[in-house]
Amino acid sequence: MTRALEGVRVLDMTHVQSGPSATQLLAWLGADVVKLEAPTGDITRRQLRDLPDADSLYFTMLNCNKRSITLNTKTDRGKELLTELIRRSDVMVENFGPGAVDRMGFTWDRIQEINPRIVYASIKGFGEGPYTTFKAYEVVAQAMGGSMATTGFEDGPPTATGAQIGDSGTGVHLVAGILAALLQRERTGRGQRVNVAMQHAVLNLCRVKLRDQQRLAHGPLAEYPNEDFGEDVPRSGNASGGGQPGWAVKCAPGGPNDYVYIVVQPPGWKPLTELINRPELAEDPEWAGPEARLPKLDKMFQLIEEWSSTLPKWEVLEALNSHGIPCGPILSTKEIIEDESLAANEMIVPVEHPERGTFKTVGSPLKLSDSPVTITSSPLLGEHNQEVYAGELGLDDEELKLLKTNGVI
Repeated sequence: MTRALEGVRVLDMTHVQSGPSATQLLAWLGADVVKLEAPTGDITRRQLRDLPDADSLYFTMLNCNKRSITLNTKTDRGKELLTELIRRSDVMVENFGPGAVDRMGFTWDRIQEINPRIVYASIKGFGEGPYTTFKAYEVVAQAMGGSMATTGFEDGPPTATGAQIGDSGTGVHLVAGILAALLQRERTGRGQRVNVAMQHAVLNLCRVKLRDQQRLAHGPLAEYPNEDFGEDVPRSGNASGGGQPGWAVKCAPGGPNDYVYIVVQPPGWKPLTELINRPELAEDPEWAGPEARLPKLDKMFQLIEEWSSTLPKWEVLEALNSHGIPCGPILSTKEIIEDESLAANEMIVPVEHPERGTFKTVGSPLKLSDSPVTITSSPLLGEHNQEVYAGELGLDDEELKLLKTNGVI
């Protein structure tokens, strides 16, 4: 069975997380992703190592299903080889600092001259303006995209989310842009530039907070548990922030992840009052309607927690689900990596690595019926130099040896 992007060649000049997360998705969709690295390799090969002399999990979990070649693009021969790689590619992806590729001599105009059909995709920290030259990292993007100001509890500091919305979140946005550009190329015959800024991607994921910022002009936000409202959308802890109130309630025995998140919808109120042994609240006008409950969300969830804290979270989950009440257990990273259903859905996948043995990684969340995904190991540094330079670009063995001796590959 062919895969969705079979026949699409991607020149992957990315490093660390945001770019590699995008190109890995493209590889899972069937593209031939050739990861171009400096002879020293992507820095994450050596970062956060848990095994000496083996590529780190940081690198392996972001670079599965790719091929690796090395190239020193600062050398004259390196630039010639890069030119040929661009000529043979459908997509080129990079996440260097602003202007870095231009300084290599590969401006957008030059790239178009080499290959008018290429889609040139870039991730930067910020758009044009006063932030353009700022150095961008995951939590910097969260800070400047609206996430941190609205995450955490009212009396606490701004808080980062554990989800990598700045890096991998931007990668997903970039994939959407690349796929759209490839589709448009089918009609126009031309490639184009695709740019996604990390700040912009985080902002797109925070749009409901911008919604609430404008709603504040008309008064307090009733579905928030906060008592006081200023000029900004406040941090509201675990509140859902949507039309239906939600909160994480404690469960027995009281460990750090012994919680269930519960959403209280109007149809679920009556069965919920029975579960928490307060059936009289179902008809009490002070509690019966959602408008009556909004001013006392803290008290409502306190009553629920008095019940849930006496039971393990899986029993709480079973009881709530039996009545169709929206809920979910707080799953720890250990629970997730050992979850049988996630393994069955190929979202936690064991992969064999030539140096480190078996490791587990996240599988593809994109499930296409006619484009199955088999996760393969990340490549060793320069593993495919011979395959690409000799087999595809036609370099002979003597030149390959010379290029290696001279530090070009």
